[in-house]
Amino acid sequence: MFLKDRTALVTGSTSGIGLACARALAAEGATVILTGFGNPDDIEKERRALSELSGTEALFIPADVSRPEDNTALVHEITDRLGGADIVIANAGIQHVAPISTFPAEQWDRILAVNLSSPFHLMQAALPLMTAKGWGRFIATASVHSVIASPFKSAYVVAKHGLAGLVKTAALETAGSGITINAISPGYVWTPLVENQIPDTMKTRGMTREQVLSDVLLAAQPSGQFVTVEQIAALALFLCREEAAQITGSNYMMDGGYTAR
Repeated sequence: MFLKDRTALVTGSTSGIGLACARALAAEGATVILTGFGNPDDIEKERRALSELSGTEALFIPADVSRPEDNTALVHEITDRLGGADIVIANAGIQHVAPISTFPAEQWDRILAVNLSSPFHLMQAALPLMTAKGWGRFIATASVHSVIASPFKSAYVVAKHGLAGLVKTAALETAGSGITINAISPGYVWTPLVENQIPDTMKTRGMTREQVLSDVLLAAQPSGQFVTVEQIAALALFLCREEAAQITGSNYMMDGGYTAR
């Protein structure tokens, strides 16, 4: 268990990619802090399972990461209770699909707040303590849309492009400190985020559910397969290893060949 005595915060960790990352970290002994939305009984069940997996007491700390102050308070509470987060996986994300001409302003603001501003506020709060310790891992869940665009996803594309730039900038500012900062950019992963955008895409493009799956989602990935949450978690786990100490400022595509075209 190479992460024994390490503390890991994973946002958006009550389901999907975040939960898979939490499980991978716990399996290597990390004390995991969950945050996100969902059924309280389901969250408690996952928290107990993570505690059993790691041998340490996993925590759930509620927070709305669209609010700057909640990100800061989250990191400060972890510092007060556990001495700080050694690993932060900024994974929380939301999506809305609509043409620019009718894109709701409130959706634009919330998508940028969750997908871009939250990682910034988490960095601002967590990096000073990581620097003081001389070790830290900050991993952001980005997207293929951090390097390419798709129609009807303006806010998401802008947020993920910005996140890729934020990772590079932060990596340069912390180079040589024992901290690494990287992004993982999946293609289409079968998660609630992808599943929930199917109805909007059906409406916007006038397609059936099957057409969205075959002609919009999987058509983009030459492998013809969804990326799995376990594959993403395995890469995140590797980036926490000492063997990855010289990997920083990188944006890893895990997209079945999506961006190779």
